[in-house]
Amino acid sequence: MTVETPQRENLQGVGMMTASMAGFAINDAFMKLVLENVPFYQAIVLRGLAVTFMLVLIGLYLRKLDFRLSRRDGKLVLWRCVGEVGATYFFITALIHMPIANVTAVLQSLPLTVTLAGAVFMKEPLGWRRFSAIVAGFMGVLLIVRPGADFDVYALYALGAVACVTLRDLSSRRLPGHISTWTVSVFAAISVTLFGLVGSLFEPWEPVSASSFGLLAGATLCLIGAYVFSVSSMRTGTLAVVTPFRYTGILWAIILGVVVFGDWPDTLTIIGIIIVVGSGLVTLYREQVMLRRKIDSRVTRI
Repeated sequence: MTVETPQRENLQGVGMMTASMAGFAINDAFMKLVLENVPFYQAIVLRGLAVTFMLVLIGLYLRKLDFRLSRRDGKLVLWRCVGEVGATYFFITALIHMPIANVTAVLQSLPLTVTLAGAVFMKEPLGWRRFSAIVAGFMGVLLIVRPGADFDVYALYALGAVACVTLRDLSSRRLPGHISTWTVSVFAAISVTLFGLVGSLFEPWEPVSASSFGLLAGATLCLIGAYVFSVSSMRTGTLAVVTPFRYTGILWAIILGVVVFGDWPDTLTIIGIIIVVGSGLVTLYREQVMLRRKIDSRVTRI
């Protein structure tokens, strides 16, 4: 392997991660537009059916689907699905009522909440540097949601989405490596679709116009593409190089918010975004340092 090979793979990984974040942001924009004309649960069901169908097709093609789970693994997948359903409900509700950049910015605190929850519930080590970054990151979130006179109650839904995704990611972290990502994703897609079906029993369905159908189709394709690029980026480039480019999602959200919805983030929101992103990058860097130390210590013992 030449020196250029890792560099080329890292560039490919960065490109895939950036494309993935663009896909997620465009999906969010499509859903925000769709929900202006299509009932909440109906939109979730229609998108969920399409996503489930496509994930199953891809999983079968790759031969990565195996739904035989042990009792322990089944419980972890169940908790992950609970987190996925909760995140979908809270995130989309917040997305309907808040600027897309603000909702996305709050979600950028996920590396901080996952690290903190891992330390509290899984006894993972947490040094003072990462703890300081977490505190700073949460201060950035406060600047975005601004509790007080300017507080938007739907910011609580965005925070609820963060809590649910944290539960989802912690459950994913405890899953053994032999369980396929595609299998877990199909379970999640099915659970979200079933949640939408139950919710749709309590609201009337409306005819879907050609434009809304096109937006839903676009949201589905972007969501699938984003997920495929995300998985591929993790397997192509070096983790320490590729992972920070998750934060390009906030750039895409700001651009879409301005161009599509005319939402300009104010000064405090921009400052909060910078603090959250900076804190997340520090946390990711320190995690890589800790990982290298563990690897070096194992090599020394050998």
